[in-house]
Amino acid sequence: MLITGLLSAMNISESNEMYLETIHILEDAHGHAHIADIAKRLGVTKPSVSKAMEQLKREDLISQESYGPVTLTQKGKAISKQIYRKHHVITRYLEKSLNLNYGQASENACRMEHSITDAMLEAIEKYLEGDN
Repeated sequence: MLITGLLSAMNISESNEMYLETIHILEDAHGHAHIADIAKRLGVTKPSVSKAMEQLKREDLISQESYGPVTLTQKGKAISKQIYRKHHVITRYLEKSLNLNYGQASENACRMEHSITDAMLEAIEKYLEGDN
């Protein structure tokens, strides 16, 4: 299955992809994300997160009332799901093909997910399907 659509069309920065993926993970676990939790998970300052949230809000990717929790908009959810899925597929590939443990595979997938093409991802998915 080819990952296309909003993610490819929007040209989102690597940094914003990381914020969206983190919000997705936190929202999935808790129903929302807090600035402090995002900062802690990404190892950045709260002011950096606040600045990024303003940009994501302008792009209609998140909702946030003043000093309130952060939630993804429908558009933000669609994009963050694509980013998260891409990370998951690459992680599985690195575990299977290179026998990396989950931690190593996930760390490297995090770096790779921002630059991999849809064609490469499709090839990885076909490779993984061949083992099922």
